[in-house]
Amino acid sequence: MPVSARRFEYAVEVDRAGRLATEGATPLQLDDAWTPDHVLLAALARCTIESLRYHAARAGIDVVASADASGVVTKREEDGRFAFVEIECALDVELEPEPAPDDLRALVAKAERDCFVGASLTVKPRYAWRVNGREL
Repeated sequence: MPVSARRFEYAVEVDRAGRLATEGATPLQLDDAWTPDHVLLAALARCTIESLRYHAARAGIDVVASADASGVVTKREEDGRFAFVEIECALDVELEPEPAPDDLRALVAKAERDCFVGASLTVKPRYAWRVNGREL
């Protein structure tokens, strides 16, 4: 029996000048320093924050967050193709109110699990969390 699930569809355009555009939004001009690799890392960082915000809001928790993402691209041993072989995403988060330790671990696990950018990658991102000034 097929599984019924919500479906999300997205589209972007890159014009001949290199500007990015999405449905109804003002085109975004990225500096030449922004490679597709950087955009992917930015997508992971932003998606992880949005996933955290979603789950925190359901629990009545306010979120202020920032993230840094980095990665290594080289040839993979298994197929000799260039790809990300390591990705790290470090998040610095303030939660109010701060959940109990077990609830905090569950919240962070949901944020990692439900970031569909991270879930879509072949390499599993490593996450580092700093919550209300403390490392998890």
